[in-house]
Amino acid sequence: MRVERLSGIESVDDLAAWRALEPPDFPFFDYEFLRTLERSGSIGGASGWSPVYLVCKDDLGRVVGALCLYLKTHSYGEYIFDWEWAHAYRQHGLPYYPKLVAAVPFTPATGPKLLVRPDADRAAVMRALLDAARRLGEERRVSSSHALFLPEEELDEFAEHGFAVRHSVQFHWRNRGYGAFSDYLDALVSKRRRQVARERRQLEGVEIERLTGSELSPEHAATMYRFYLATSDRKWGSPYLTGAFFAEVFRTMGDRILLVLARDRGTGRPIAGALNFFKGRTLFGRYWGSVEERRNLHFELCYYQAIEFAIERRLALFEAGAQGEHKLARGFLPSLTYSAHAFRHPEFRRAIERYIAEEKELLAEDMQAYAGQDPYKR
Repeated sequence: MRVERLSGIESVDDLAAWRALEPPDFPFFDYEFLRTLERSGSIGGASGWSPVYLVCKDDLGRVVGALCLYLKTHSYGEYIFDWEWAHAYRQHGLPYYPKLVAAVPFTPATGPKLLVRPDADRAAVMRALLDAARRLGEERRVSSSHALFLPEEELDEFAEHGFAVRHSVQFHWRNRGYGAFSDYLDALVSKRRRQVARERRQLEGVEIERLTGSELSPEHAATMYRFYLATSDRKWGSPYLTGAFFAEVFRTMGDRILLVLARDRGTGRPIAGALNFFKGRTLFGRYWGSVEERRNLHFELCYYQAIEFAIERRLALFEAGAQGEHKLARGFLPSLTYSAHAFRHPEFRRAIERYIAEEKELLAEDMQAYAGQDPYKR
């Protein structure tokens, strides 16, 4: 096997070969999504995300695997926080950047990072990709390599290549075979069932649409970008994604997008939106924004409408994004998420590995506490 390096997804010379690598329940390594990130200027250039895609080929020249890597000059847009590690490096006069990251930019969603053709030798392809990633890191003299939001089935492979596995937590909703939203409500304990029903009942003065596929238009993309900017202004100040990203992704991935749009009932004017992606049996909540404050509007657009959609489509899993203990009361249960980290500096490697081990113990205590707050009937 040999591994090639590509500086952009459009350098892939065989689209059908890439299609064979795309995960069935994860849309964020689909060719269109990666191309949109690049074409829109959301990554590349001065963004601090420089793509280096590793593509593995067998001795017949057939593409059998890939690993999407980024050389990073900061830690923004990752959602697995390592700012303290970067600060410690700086205090000791050592550069923390550049670093090498296997992730989907600006997307805290769990999905495979080692993409392998189904009929290939999985173990051999993964080894080849991780060996090539190590060589790349050595050549670029990165301080460290990171893989974010890994699935459990990839953890052993990264651990065998010297990565320490870090635990984090998100809150995920799982479909327990519900036939309707009322079935989901009936599964909740009475206190939580009344809370959800009350929040939906208290939402007044809006009309809500769920749009996907051919129902989406360029105007919807522009509207959602406006909502996204409103959230950026309130929360983190500098938006990661460009207007061109929304325009392109609505045009090319409409069949994998769910837009939940709220309009003022009196004027018909759009006032809020939530953008989701879905593929296979999984739904991912990604971006939300509003230009007016309405009671419980966030819960309705980001959670309850998406849950209704998941039940109607018989989707198994809904990941509503990072953080948010408030999701627990609404039926989203705590789920461990995983990342992997390897450091070149031996003393820092040992110190950070100790930190990761201690962090796991604290998180295990949190998970036990969450178990006592289960919103579902026994």
